[in-house]
Amino acid sequence: MTRAERAAHLLARLEELYPETPIPLDHTNPFTLLVAVLLSAQCTDERVNKITPALFALADSAEGMAEISAEAINEIVRPCGLAPRKANAIAGLSQIIMEKHGGEVPASFEALEELPGVGHKTASVVMSQAFGVPAFPVDTHIHRLAQRWKLTTGKNVVQTERDLKKLFPRERWNALHLQIIFYGREYCQARACHGLTCPLCTEMFPRRKTPVVWLKP
Repeated sequence: MTRAERAAHLLARLEELYPETPIPLDHTNPFTLLVAVLLSAQCTDERVNKITPALFALADSAEGMAEISAEAINEIVRPCGLAPRKANAIAGLSQIIMEKHGGEVPASFEALEELPGVGHKTASVVMSQAFGVPAFPVDTHIHRLAQRWKLTTGKNVVQTERDLKKLFPRERWNALHLQIIFYGREYCQARACHGLTCPLCTEMFPRRKTPVVWLKP
């Protein structure tokens, strides 16, 4: 298969496997989604979903969270990795959203990426899932699968995102990035498939014999 043929195959197969793409992080509004995505860095979605109910019981808006100290936030989010840094970021971005954005999460990449603790991937998730703007958030899992499927030669997530956006139709980006994540978790885990055993890897690369060594970002 050519790269374009693999892309078309993936679109069809992932749509078959995951016609519905629920957002894995529990949230009720753009602010709670932003906070949940921020917390998910180096932390599983499952753990984040166990932590956020207590946090959002204290505050589920920038206005409410701006009244809570970083120390109090840290007490709740401590089970997440990098908790002190994340707590400071949540407290800081809440203040900025109140001061600069009228209490509403900004609906632009530029404004989101200016917030403490919010990088391009987090901004992309919020833009795509909260505001419906086409985006292709690429984390290490999507980066790994894109390499296994020979969709990119990028050595970092920036290049991988650029390559995937060229390959796939813009209207599919928001659902597709979730479908790839779902597939990776179910079939093509980092320490299991290695590009050799999962359904999609074997369908697209039936003669592959050597494990794929992926380039970590």
